Amino acid sequence: MNVEIFTPKNRQDDAVTLTEAAIKYFEGKLASHPGQLLRLSSKVSGCTGYSYVLDVAKKAEDGDTQIKASNKLTLTIAAKTMELVRHTEIDYVKEGVNGIVKFNNPNAVNECGCGESFSVS
Repeated sequence: MNVEIFTPKNRQDDAVTLTEAAIKYFEGKLASHPGQLLRLSSKVSGCTGYSYVLDVAKKAEDGDTQIKASNKLTLTIAAKTMELVRHTEIDYVKEGVNGIVKFNNPNAVNECGCGESFSVS
């Protein structure tokens, strides 16, 4: 298995970050899955090109980049997705009674009206 480990001191330019709210949210989601990871990937979808996919994974896949967000949360990013999400901030916000995961992606040049998909240049 070939897994790239993200080290903030050396790879800050590639950073995908999570807000404190997102970290707490995902730590809660993974509490019943000890030792597992949060994996970010993408798929071709929607009216503008790509959509984000967040899954719980037992281990990183070959080529994944790992980011240790906290002592309880490790985020892995699929190799093919890294170029789409470089510099992205992942946030969790409350909108009324609902909570939503938001991707603040500076690479996105277009998003569909419902927020389900995005495109990059």
